[in-house]
Amino acid sequence: MRTPRHINKATGKEERYWIGREYKTKTEAERALRKWMTDHEAGKVVARSDMKLGDWLDKWLANHRKEGTTVAGYETKIRLHIKPHIGNVKLCDVTDDTLDDLYRMLESAPCPTNKGKPLGAKSVRHVHNILSGALGAAVPKLIPANPAATAHPPTQRQIKAQESKHPTLDDDQSSRFLSALWEPCGNRVCDGGLTHHCLRDAPLWSVYVATGVRRSEALGLKWSLINWDSGAIELGWVVVEEGNTYRLRKLTKDGDDNAVIYVDQSVMNVLKWQKERQEVERKGVGAAWVDHDLVFARDGFKLYRGEAGGPQDPEKVSARWRTLRNRLHLPEDFRIHDWRHSKVTNDLEAGENPVEVSANVRHHSPGYTMARYGHSRKDGARKLAASGAGRLGLSALT
Repeated sequence: MRTPRHINKATGKEERYWIGREYKTKTEAERALRKWMTDHEAGKVVARSDMKLGDWLDKWLANHRKEGTTVAGYETKIRLHIKPHIGNVKLCDVTDDTLDDLYRMLESAPCPTNKGKPLGAKSVRHVHNILSGALGAAVPKLIPANPAATAHPPTQRQIKAQESKHPTLDDDQSSRFLSALWEPCGNRVCDGGLTHHCLRDAPLWSVYVATGVRRSEALGLKWSLINWDSGAIELGWVVVEEGNTYRLRKLTKDGDDNAVIYVDQSVMNVLKWQKERQEVERKGVGAAWVDHDLVFARDGFKLYRGEAGGPQDPEKVSARWRTLRNRLHLPEDFRIHDWRHSKVTNDLEAGENPVEVSANVRHHSPGYTMARYGHSRKDGARKLAASGAGRLGLSALT
């Protein structure tokens, strides 16, 4: 028996095909055809398609409307961890077992792009989220249901168990770092002033230490968004990596309005020093300087190609950080981002208001801040325990 002529939603073409051949009796075949007719009228018939999962992922990604950095991250995961393993499977043949096998393989097999180690639970969960979104977009046009909905990716508990404990520096260690940072190198041509390259990054590192902003946020700071009187800084722009390049773009992570942080006058003084240094750089570079209003713009030091005044390459900033970290004998795994961890930890240890601490680092809630960083407040926890025991008069009983 053959279906009536109808439009295949996957191809856009009219078609008619045999149905019921797999049934043993004519009665069973007629019943199957009647069900097909009912489902077709209800819009429940899934289009027949030989499209492969990899081709669908390409189409889905091309129509994605998220930020370029998000799409670039998706593309990397699809190219490295999904297509090589199940990209050739027909979209209609992908099941939850197919996905579960992929997840278990990624968690156990050495990955060349991960230094020969299997992917962590968080990365595998990200792969699952991508597949869930892509397969969900194929329902009901190409597949009847999303197989990712019944798959078993790593759980949040497994992800949390694998989270590494990044190092932090306390206030005393941070203070010693800043003192060493602003110490002129003492070379014969170094006058400790605005022009010598030994202090070119001192304002940038100081801002990281004092504010806990992300690397991208500091590199995207603009002079026009600094309120010198109130000590308020709007974070309206970021410098982000996309593949093998980078660009300046609007900050959208925290919503449509610019995020605002408040700083002390000492930080403002650092920024004023940076502005004076930048003016000297601008005059020295001349026509090669193209102003982008950036606080930490690319300067004229070893400017082999490109323009000064534009955004800095984030990876080169990280490379200079690693050099400084080794010179000052900081922990070898201490990243720029760990200044953010240190800032939040030290503020909480000092008894600062968690609501303000959370707001100044743009966490989505104080609860998240406390859940992530509150466990490190050992002294506060001991004081709380001693205070509670004292109020109860427990010490008098033992």
